[in-house]
Amino acid sequence: MTSVRFSAPLIGRQDEVRQVNELTRAARSGQGGVLVLRGEAGIGKSALLDHARRTASGFRTVRASGSQYETELPFAALHQLCVPMLGHLDALAAPHRDSLQAAFGSGAGTPDVFRVGLAALELLASEARERPLLCVVDDAQWLDTASLKALTFLARRITSEPVAMMFAVRLPCDVGQLDELPGLFVNGLSDADARKLLAARSHMTLDEQVRQRIIAEARGNPLALLELPRAGGFAPPDTTSLPTRLERGFQVRLTDLPDAARLLLTVASADPTGDPGLLWPAARRLDLDVATTSSAATATGLIEFSTRVRFCHPLARSAVYRAAEVAQRRAAHRVLADVTDPVTDPDRRAWHRALAVAGPDDNLAAELERSASRARSRGGVVAAAAFLERAAAVSLDAAVRIDRTLAAVRATLDSGDTDTAADLVTTVESAAPDELQQAEVDLLRGQIAFARHNDGDGPMFMLRAARRLADLDPVRARECVLEALEMALVVGRPGGVTDKVLAAARWAAPAQRPPDVLDALVRLEEDGHRAAVPLIRKVLHGDDGSDGPLWTRRPALAVLLAGELWDDHAHGAIVDWLMKTGRESGSPFVLRLGLAQATSYAALTGDLGQAAAAVAEEEAIADAVGGPPIVYHRLQLAAMRGRRQEALELFGTATAAATAQGSGQLIANVHWAAALLHNGLADYPAALTAARQAVGHDDLFIAGVCLPELVEAAVRCGEHEAAATALESLTERTEAGGTASGLGIAAYARGLVTGVEDHFREAVEHLEKSPLLPYRARAHLLYGEWLRREGRRRDCRQHLRTAHELLSEAGLEAFARRAADELRATGEKVRNRSGGAYDQLTSQEAYIARLVATGATSNEVAARLFLSPRTIDAHLRNIFRKLGINSRRQLRDQPDLGA
Repeated sequence: MTSVRFSAPLIGRQDEVRQVNELTRAARSGQGGVLVLRGEAGIGKSALLDHARRTASGFRTVRASGSQYETELPFAALHQLCVPMLGHLDALAAPHRDSLQAAFGSGAGTPDVFRVGLAALELLASEARERPLLCVVDDAQWLDTASLKALTFLARRITSEPVAMMFAVRLPCDVGQLDELPGLFVNGLSDADARKLLAARSHMTLDEQVRQRIIAEARGNPLALLELPRAGGFAPPDTTSLPTRLERGFQVRLTDLPDAARLLLTVASADPTGDPGLLWPAARRLDLDVATTSSAATATGLIEFSTRVRFCHPLARSAVYRAAEVAQRRAAHRVLADVTDPVTDPDRRAWHRALAVAGPDDNLAAELERSASRARSRGGVVAAAAFLERAAAVSLDAAVRIDRTLAAVRATLDSGDTDTAADLVTTVESAAPDELQQAEVDLLRGQIAFARHNDGDGPMFMLRAARRLADLDPVRARECVLEALEMALVVGRPGGVTDKVLAAARWAAPAQRPPDVLDALVRLEEDGHRAAVPLIRKVLHGDDGSDGPLWTRRPALAVLLAGELWDDHAHGAIVDWLMKTGRESGSPFVLRLGLAQATSYAALTGDLGQAAAAVAEEEAIADAVGGPPIVYHRLQLAAMRGRRQEALELFGTATAAATAQGSGQLIANVHWAAALLHNGLADYPAALTAARQAVGHDDLFIAGVCLPELVEAAVRCGEHEAAATALESLTERTEAGGTASGLGIAAYARGLVTGVEDHFREAVEHLEKSPLLPYRARAHLLYGEWLRREGRRRDCRQHLRTAHELLSEAGLEAFARRAADELRATGEKVRNRSGGAYDQLTSQEAYIARLVATGATSNEVAARLFLSPRTIDAHLRNIFRKLGINSRRQLRDQPDLGA
């Protein structure tokens, strides 16, 4: 729907017009941009959109509008925007074309929002090759969730395209994703400009006292200035809200209308498409005289019947709908359902039918359930939740109604709306569910609590569900216990939650089954590493009779167990599986987890350039799906790199986020990273404090991997008892695991505690077989430091040189400086590693450079980073300039990208 538009120049909008003109001028020169207009209803946002459309000479304009009645239909607004450009569809890459067709309901498959966004970006770029493109999106506060994500994705990626995007958002509203885009608050007109507008546009002769009151009450709102004379401008001052008064003013125009004309307007207000092909057949089904009723409706000034049915303002449309009696609304939705094609638009038809009924209707409920399934297959979890909730409301059978409500809760939770999900769960609890349904309620309450981050009750709800399911469904009961365990690991053992979970694992143990991961963890808790490691290894690698390795079912838990064993080969296999599965499936969740683990593995093996590249790609996907980047792997990279200020700033941000989310696991990661950083910087007291905190969390993987940091820091600080205790725990873990990495690290820790040279030699020998380069280099560093303190200057130099070379080449700056300082203390001259040309690049530019250097095309890189090829080419020009080169061939000839 469109708002009132004026063809004359805008009054009092010089600054706003200047910013709009700058946006289109930049787009005309190939520098795309976005502007979000924010303001109250009637403030002039749509007039500014119309100004952009009228003055953007040479532009192709495409439009979309959010609809209050279509917020549940996935990709409805994006479809509006793209329809005029679908002639370019065949020119798109096949995966992009398929994603867009699936999103619009004309193709099979389940579209991912970020793939759809990339496809839409390619579509816009194709259109903009012919002439600049202006995309106008009005009433963005009513965009469906899928369209909102896709459109904000587009808005962040058009900087190198001749495309201008403008959104209009009514305040107050909560459209968080749009808040991140460049915006302009549209304020009210000054009193002088308000007078000019009244004089220019009002067809009424106003008394000066009335004019003054209108100006005061309108507060510079242009629509209010024009409508208040109709809505009570001559009456005593009204204290109701301005939108309410404006709606009431629009409703005043309905007062003398014939009933038939009011009914026609009600039908038009109930149809969000504005399609005359639906309105006129619907009107005829109500036996309305189309010519007479449309003429009377048009005379109100509320509506215009043309190639589209348009209300003069969204408030006018809602005013008409609200003014209608319930029976009239139902009649309107009934006839709209009758004329909506059940083949091409089954979901909108079902929704109209749902709004037309007054009581239970099992056939309709089944139809709504099918619509929910279709919506979910198109990525519309919000729509699926709405359809299921309505299906439950019209279900006659109480048990079926509860099942459908539970399905609506699951869909609502998937959409991220935890408050609505919690409210729906409450309605189930008051409806006397049976034991199985009550177990489902507990399970959902656990998931809701976990999703809220700051609610630590998630594991306990999962355990309650497990108890209810113990006799009804023992296998599922055990899965609930396992989910409770994973939740407990994230929140970090608050109040002994993990102990309660492991206790539950003992009673939730169906007979006649092979040992599983819960058995392994119970044995670890009760009997220690030496007893538990053989079973952990079997479970991890799928040698326990299960269907494949653990990481194919629960990859996050598998990573923790691999770390507990110091099994770097298993960690590498998990990374490979996650990356392969993520890329093949297109799942952003799996791919982001894979990239996070790829970062962690690359950092642990000393390939900081590859780690930074994985961070850049994960951040690109996070941006594409509208979520925050994963943090924990970035902590490890920052700690390994050893840049104090950069790392500490990241640690502070991560700690604040972890505290807000109630994530004990993330806090433990911060402490481990801080211990590693400070040991590299030789700030041993700070390292000792952080290491003690990390080990104190007693989490899988984190506690074990931080023990070497605790040993080193405690020895340097003279805390020999603490060092010995930590060494004992480290030795138990690494001897049980038996890997070269674990044995080597424990050996150099033992050398620090005992001062026995053979332990340092053993460490070097073991770690020569390990892929963990930073730890291999640290073994040489610690051995060299010990030799120097023993006065064996000549012997120490070889190990210190090896350490310095490995650490410098890998980019572990803090530890490299330690090695350099030790070498200088022996009288040897050391050249500091000079910052390479690649150090000038941003993380994204470095990633692009690495990919292009391996022969990747701009299209291939664009697909990885969810950008347009034109944007990649713009980045390449910056990369060439910073590196002093001018071709891809020269980029391939550059030394390998470092840290």
